[in-house]
Amino acid sequence: MSTGATDFEALLREALTPVDPPADLAARLEVTLVNLTELAQEELEAWELSAMRDPRNWVRPAAAVVVGSAAGAGLVLLRARRRAHDSAGLLDGVRLSSLNQTAERALRDVSREARKLLGDR
Repeated sequence: MSTGATDFEALLREALTPVDPPADLAARLEVTLVNLTELAQEELEAWELSAMRDPRNWVRPAAAVVVGSAAGAGLVLLRARRRAHDSAGLLDGVRLSSLNQTAERALRDVSREARKLLGDR
């Protein structure tokens, strides 16, 4: 009976080994998020204000706002994370003086990326 338990543990260990994501995952995710924000923007640009009198017409613009906002926020976070990851390689040998500096840097990166995206539109 102990060999069955050992086999089960070995199977679990094998099944739960970490798997590295594909190398181009971040690039593919970024392209997808950019496409979603552009599609949402096009949907909102094609929207007519006169059609808002009927509540049945509210679904598409509302969905475009939700999808565009979520994709834009994801894109901002993805780009800020990439910038933080790139700068982390530069700081390997340097000990940061406090957690506040790291948080401030992250907020600056997120704000910079958000301004870039909003300025592009």
